[in-house]
Amino acid sequence: MRIALFTETFLPKVDGIVTRLKHTVDHLQRLGDQVLVISPEGGLTEYKGAKIFGVSGFPLPLYPELKLALPRPAIGETLRLFQPDLIHVVNPAVLGLAGLYYAKTMDIPLIASYHTHLPEYLQHYGMGMLEGLLWELLKAGHNQAQLNLCTSTAMMQALTEHGIERVDLWQRGVDTELFQPHLASWEMRSRLSQGHPDNPLLLYVGRLSAEKEIDRIKPVMEAIPGARLALVGDGPYRQALEKHFEGTPTHFVGYLQGLELGAAFASADAFIFPSRTETLGLVLLEAMAAGCPVVAARSGGIPDIVEDGVNGFLFDPNDENGAIAATQRLFANPQERDNLRHNARREAERWGWSSATQQLQNYYRAIVGSQTLSSVA
Repeated sequence: MRIALFTETFLPKVDGIVTRLKHTVDHLQRLGDQVLVISPEGGLTEYKGAKIFGVSGFPLPLYPELKLALPRPAIGETLRLFQPDLIHVVNPAVLGLAGLYYAKTMDIPLIASYHTHLPEYLQHYGMGMLEGLLWELLKAGHNQAQLNLCTSTAMMQALTEHGIERVDLWQRGVDTELFQPHLASWEMRSRLSQGHPDNPLLLYVGRLSAEKEIDRIKPVMEAIPGARLALVGDGPYRQALEKHFEGTPTHFVGYLQGLELGAAFASADAFIFPSRTETLGLVLLEAMAAGCPVVAARSGGIPDIVEDGVNGFLFDPNDENGAIAATQRLFANPQERDNLRHNARREAERWGWSSATQQLQNYYRAIVGSQTLSSVA
């Protein structure tokens, strides 16, 4: 099968969407499919055998790490040469609109997927009044697709409630070979804690952006005697966070990848995740695969991953003391913490990227098959 994948973000950017797309492209190519990635220009022309067609763009004012790539006629010519059996649009917003257009004009089956809960983000950027309009735009785009995939049951419900049709679940995935408990090391622990490996070590991994609510970790750290915090990642909110955490034992680590990232997860005592806007929370699965106990907000797609008291702790995001109480409970009982580590790893082992991609491939085949049958009829 030949798949044209339109996405608003791809390599070299680092985030949960790119992680999912990297593994998806890799496994689709391994399974014998051919993939064309159409994305904002990032300097790459190929990934794991898949061709990348980069579209020039400019940085998004509110989020300079993201490039706004506007559709252009060369996309149509590239598609005509590639002759896709199916178009998959990831988060149709700007570049993705070209995917919607060419699917319609070239009569190509269309799947869309929803990965970023943009309506919720608006509240964190002072634009909450636009939420209704954004849902209408999302509905107009997504309802052109024969199938709309979500990464959690909570997002399926949210889309359905806002009038988006033909919604189904694209199961979670995690690299259980990369993220493993045995990668824990005293050296990495010392690096993350800035030379204090004996102290309780809290960890956050992900974008440093307003909607992640990272500032809410500060009272959690202050409630654990001697605790230190490592923030792994980067983003537009870093400067504000550096000011917010000034005077506290917080280390802004920057990006880590590969085995270093795996070692960071495995070496920490607790992964703190206060975000209320997650469609899935892929980074939580990575922490769990590495055996790092998680403390996360009971919101969005997170309860699909974390079972409170079994493989992590959930807290009410509207309770100012919720994250503090959950983290204190984690450190108060070493035996319970060890049980959480074990159960977290066992849960992660259920969700390899291979099975997630085979599920996606089955969706592709069903949509292409149904279009073929309707054409014959």
